[in-house]
Amino acid sequence: MSSLKTILRLLNLFRPCWGWMLLGILLTLITILANVGLLALAGWFITVMGIAGALGITQVNYFTPAAAIRGLAIARTAGRYAERVITHEATFRLLARLRVWFYEHLEPLAPAVLQTYHSGDLLSRIRADIDHLQNFYLRILAPVMVAVIGILIIGGFLSRYEYNIMLATISFLIIAGVLLPLLVNKQLKKSGQRIIEAQSQLRSTVIDSIQGMGEILLYDAEIKQQQRLEHLSEAILHEQEQQTRLTAWSQQGMMLCANLALFSILLIAIPLVNQHYILPEELPMLAFLVLASFETILPLPQAFRLLPETLASARRVFAIVDSKPSVSDPDHPSPQPSRFDLEFRNVCFRYPCAESDTLHDLSFRLPQGKRLAIVGESGSGKTTICHLLLKFYEPKGGIICLGNNSLTEFHGEDLRRYFTVVQQQSFLFNSTIRKNLLLAKPEAHDQELETVCRVAQIHDFIMSQPEGYDTWVGEAGVQLSGGQVRRLVIARAILKDAPILILDEPGEGLDTVTEQRLIDAVIDYKKHASILLITHKKAALNKMDSIITLKKHSSPPYIQ
Repeated sequence: MSSLKTILRLLNLFRPCWGWMLLGILLTLITILANVGLLALAGWFITVMGIAGALGITQVNYFTPAAAIRGLAIARTAGRYAERVITHEATFRLLARLRVWFYEHLEPLAPAVLQTYHSGDLLSRIRADIDHLQNFYLRILAPVMVAVIGILIIGGFLSRYEYNIMLATISFLIIAGVLLPLLVNKQLKKSGQRIIEAQSQLRSTVIDSIQGMGEILLYDAEIKQQQRLEHLSEAILHEQEQQTRLTAWSQQGMMLCANLALFSILLIAIPLVNQHYILPEELPMLAFLVLASFETILPLPQAFRLLPETLASARRVFAIVDSKPSVSDPDHPSPQPSRFDLEFRNVCFRYPCAESDTLHDLSFRLPQGKRLAIVGESGSGKTTICHLLLKFYEPKGGIICLGNNSLTEFHGEDLRRYFTVVQQQSFLFNSTIRKNLLLAKPEAHDQELETVCRVAQIHDFIMSQPEGYDTWVGEAGVQLSGGQVRRLVIARAILKDAPILILDEPGEGLDTVTEQRLIDAVIDYKKHASILLITHKKAALNKMDSIITLKKHSSPPYIQ
């Protein structure tokens, strides 16, 4: 994606916040012009007073310029405060919109598309790359627009005195604010992209190190992993040092241009004073005006330095957003089924890049309120059935029905409301037990929470904790054992009122006796729901109305 196309796409994305953005730019412009005007007017006023004193002139109106100076000083102070408030408010609004917009596009991609991304890289795009995009308005767009408008206004004012003064000033402003930063930006472009990539790799490596600490220690690989982290850190520091060095040269070049501009203006203006084309008191005013005008371009080197990194982050975000979901929703509203019978009719499915079908010609029926177990070894397609029912993937052949409607007629979000799922992987947020449970049913009261926890056989453990249901579980439930996490996830699942319950390896991490007792309790509690049990064990099979045995390599299922 070209830089111009990326910039236009960002501007279109920020359209709802344009009012706040333009107001922030206007206040910044007013603040800078007030400062330029203050210095120029002060130079003129001091010179006039000096000349009047030297010549003994007593009739001088000093009230008006003194009031104007005071007004400009107040405008500069108030403008600076208002500009900071408004620009930061606009930035926070942009960040909020970006995050919501990104998550709205991210959700349809889960899990089929997102599983192709490394978790650390995905986290980097969600956090760091989105954060980088805030620079686009605050440190790139606003400074550039303020510089362009400010230069035009200052140039118009100088043209009233002498066009050569205007041309010289604008020329040095363009050299210092545009040409030098562009020259530096050419060197920084590749460096900025390398920094973004290295930072993404560093975050991914750190996450891998934390999540796989057990394996790293087991295989004595901690030194090798540490060296990799140090190598990535040194690469980032090296690129940042280069950027800092180039930025410093750019700032020195800007100061040189400011002094050369002042020198050029004096060379042009002094003869004009001698020719009485310009008044003597206007010479210091023009000198101060030219020096102060460089404040309009002061943020431009940083803007050009941040532009490559910001555009690189934008492309990484757009790359995910532009990914095509593996499942598309219909244009019409979802049907409202009167019954919740499930049926697979000659369903075939193959994962992308797989050499053979995971499911081949699979047919079965789960009537409403009945219980079906799907048994098979790992890799036989048991969990794939769950993914197809939740519309995470679409079958390559055959049809899946809920009631009398094909799943293709449902929107994914609407369809998933009819299912409660206990997945193989247990997910808990870094919050309290109560808040993790309430994710399934926010309006549930304490009695409901206690009931489902008793069914999941974890209530006694919760009450043994000093904080009870307000006990924090830690990141990913690190404060709990594997079995406790599993039972808490089951309690959360059965709290949700849904007509179909899917138990995908519900006894994972539990001993055989506990698993049998737990599954029996869950089945008895959800006696009016349809239950689909996915397992490779024999626990609770005696409570099933029918059993399907799957085998690998697309073998026909055995139904009993």
